[in-house]
Amino acid sequence: MTAVYLLGGAQTDFARNWNREGLDIYAMFREVMEAAVKDAAIDPARIEVGHVGNFVADLFCGQGLMGGFFAHVFPELNGIPTSRHEAACASGSIAMLSAMRDIEAGHYDVACVLGIELMRNVDGKTGAEHLGAAVWHGEEATDCDYPWPFLFDRISEEYEKRHGLKHEHLARIAEINFGNAQRNPNAQSRDWQFPSGCFGEDDKLNPVIEGRVRKLDCGQITDGAACVILVSERVAREHAQKQGVALGDVPRIKGWGHRSAPLLLEQKLALSEGQPLLFPHAADTITDALRRANVSQITALDGLETHDCFTITEYMALDHCGLTAPGESWKAVEDGTIAADGSFPVNASGGLIGLGHPVGATGVRMALDCARQVTGKAGAAQIAGAENMITFNLGGSTTTCASLVVGVGGV
Repeated sequence: MTAVYLLGGAQTDFARNWNREGLDIYAMFREVMEAAVKDAAIDPARIEVGHVGNFVADLFCGQGLMGGFFAHVFPELNGIPTSRHEAACASGSIAMLSAMRDIEAGHYDVACVLGIELMRNVDGKTGAEHLGAAVWHGEEATDCDYPWPFLFDRISEEYEKRHGLKHEHLARIAEINFGNAQRNPNAQSRDWQFPSGCFGEDDKLNPVIEGRVRKLDCGQITDGAACVILVSERVAREHAQKQGVALGDVPRIKGWGHRSAPLLLEQKLALSEGQPLLFPHAADTITDALRRANVSQITALDGLETHDCFTITEYMALDHCGLTAPGESWKAVEDGTIAADGSFPVNASGGLIGLGHPVGATGVRMALDCARQVTGKAGAAQIAGAENMITFNLGGSTTTCASLVVGVGGV
């Protein structure tokens, strides 16, 4: 791989409701980009290309063509090439991968990648309908109120069929992620209170949304953005010299994976019928990232930022990434492996459940959190001694999967 470095970045406070503040999606775009440029200590005029990850701003706020925002934030960026990328919840990761290709090809040395979604300006039912744009319209989830809880309940059903599944393990994932979020100053749920017994199967404290999916199994509807500045090795070396640090201290993207599968969930499950893993292509995505980073197994890394739009999604990621044998994700939950103080922390940020899930921003935010971890800048959420982290981000019912290994030094 041609080296791609992450100079710095920023995210918004995911607890904010921008519509209530009378602010629009451009205000969010501008705030996070200005903060990212400042954090990266780079002259904005050096940005040569811009990439935006966004899912459905057209539906939530009637806004498309957000690549045009770059030159409004910094007028000196008038004329740079920009593009917008959509892959449902993996939109941010696809924007990251696209910017990496620009740098790896030698076309540009400095790229700005910004993931963004404004989602809390509509009621819950309307929001669910907008998010349903990543379902095959008219072909699946046609008889339910909430398409995504319905489909991920189907994944829970398939796990139970192939391996068995206990709600207590899913509940523990939620409890861990909400607990991690309490230490993250940008987390949507950092100030939430959780009464005793709320993570269990009490229909009043934790009501059913669809099938096995309960309220606290679900990721959040979130307003938010994340932005990072990616650069070539030449620019990273120059930056390191100015900052008085070694090049190896600047976080870089050491490996990546990207796979896609059929849109329909049932077709994906049919393709893996009789196999231990529900989504082999998701496992291949992570394996590709590890291989490109020259890492033999995931436990050689220091932690994982993974997609947990629902608790079953993280549960799936645990065995698909190789942390446990297929169907044995529960072991990493029960023995404390994935806890903040465990041997392999998962979602130290709080994840989508605790930190929040502005859809188009999530892949960028994951990469930024990993960069902060490996440079010791994660604050109260810091994983002790972290040098190499991995992300796993998915769109739809694992239709698009992406993974990045972010680290410092050598692996």
